Amino acid sequence: MYVCMCHAVTEDQVKKAIDGGANTPRQIAKGCRAGTDCGSCVRRIQALLGEHGARPCPTARLAAKLGLADPEDPAVPSAPAPEAAPVVPLRVTRANRAA
Repeated sequence: MYVCMCHAVTEDQVKKAIDGGANTPRQIAKGCRAGTDCGSCVRRIQALLGEHGARPCPTARLAAKLGLADPEDPAVPSAPAPEAAPVVPLRVTRANRAA
């Protein structure tokens, strides 16, 4: 089925763009030009993004493709954050300013 009549873009093409990492209508438009003419297909593109698991950040999808653990999975324990480095006050002297 066609999503964009202006550029003859099908749902399959949009789904392939999503599988390739596109997360927004603009990113899909870069690949296949869908949504760049009359704009009537943008809502359908947004719906396809929602239906096919597009996420705001492509790193989760990339992690899944690489076989890495999902950071939001409660079954996977996360490593503790490293301790912050101590803050040392900086003392400015006249010798430092001239340099």
